[in-house]
Amino acid sequence: MKRRDFITLCWISLATSMFFFFVFTDEKSVENFMLTIVISFMYSFILWTGNALINDFLNKKFPWSEATTKRAILSIISILIANVIMVYFCNYMNFVVFQKSATTEEYFSGKYNFTNWFTINIALLISAFLHAKGFMEELKKTSKKEVVEQKLIAKSANAQFESLKNQLDPHFLFNSLNVLSSLIDENPKQAQKFTASMSKIYRYVLEQKDKELVTVEDELEFAKTYCELLKTRFEDSVDFVFDVKAENYRKLVVPLSLQLLLENCIKHNFATSSKPLVIKIFSENDTLCIENNLQVREQIKESSGIGLSNIVQRYALLTKRNVFIEKSEDYFKVKLPILSAKPQEINIKKDDENKAYERAQKRVKELKSFYGNLISYCIVIPALIIINLITSPDDIWFYWPMLGWGIGIAAHGMNVFAIGKSWEEKKIREILEKHHKF
Repeated sequence: MKRRDFITLCWISLATSMFFFFVFTDEKSVENFMLTIVISFMYSFILWTGNALINDFLNKKFPWSEATTKRAILSIISILIANVIMVYFCNYMNFVVFQKSATTEEYFSGKYNFTNWFTINIALLISAFLHAKGFMEELKKTSKKEVVEQKLIAKSANAQFESLKNQLDPHFLFNSLNVLSSLIDENPKQAQKFTASMSKIYRYVLEQKDKELVTVEDELEFAKTYCELLKTRFEDSVDFVFDVKAENYRKLVVPLSLQLLLENCIKHNFATSSKPLVIKIFSENDTLCIENNLQVREQIKESSGIGLSNIVQRYALLTKRNVFIEKSEDYFKVKLPILSAKPQEINIKKDDENKAYERAQKRVKELKSFYGNLISYCIVIPALIIINLITSPDDIWFYWPMLGWGIGIAAHGMNVFAIGKSWEEKKIREILEKHHKF
């Protein structure tokens, strides 16, 4: 038990003992006052500590966040059994041991059934308060943890995506400068033309570097310009064939993916006038394909595969559709998914992250409202019971507010945990999943 809880419990016990001493004790004496304090502390510590231990044990073994339904069932069963045992023990100590107003036989004969029943109800209210408090604390921790995790995932994905895109700039510049340095010696005029085209290409790189996706049309225009540069360098040793359906032009692909794949084709294959390297770019079943005849160049140093890996990882961050690679003795082909629309990925889009946070915040408010209602019930109803028993013990009326409010709490709980918005959303998802299966 924490020090703060211990101090609070002491004050509650003292206040309760003073109330019972001044209201219910006929003989006002120091001895009776001390006895009342001892009895009050006994009830408070046994009932509160017992329920707190049960709650802590269940929190460790069956956390609310991992097994809510199972935890709720175990909580109900355990608090019923434990509170009956604790109340019978406390009342026995009170009436038989301390006050000596009854014998053991009289106590278990049924004479104190109403007293035991009344005390059990008070104990259950205390237990409900403790379990509600524990649930709220667990909920706050879980909600904060989930929101923090979502933000970390989003930041990590964004950082990863930016890192992958930034690999393109030095990679592209390095290869382009190599081509340019070769052309300066061989053909200065072509080098000048190459420089202008290279400037145009690099402008495209800078324009698209902050985009997750671009249209197929834009990517093809860029690829054609890049192919002209390669054609300038390799002349008849390389041939390019474009055959992409016009219906795919407005669809989307990862930017600069064609440039990386074209670089790979040149890097890993030899090309001569007698054995030209033929690179085809065409569309096939919602994929953009890059295929080349296989003329593997001997590699002094094993390739790191950064270019292709880069594309695969960037697609993995944007869609569940995979990049496919086909290789045979004659050709090498890469299939890039063509996307119809920008995917709504939570780990990249900040708007979706905010929506997730808002949903979590709304859910926390719903739960806080329910448990606030429950805690109020646990405080007000015992007060009404005490007022009823003091002012008119022959006319028992506290059942009505206890029953009416209790039904209201039950309905509130059903709305929050069973048939509320989360239940509606769950059922909608189930129906949609069934529909997609057929």
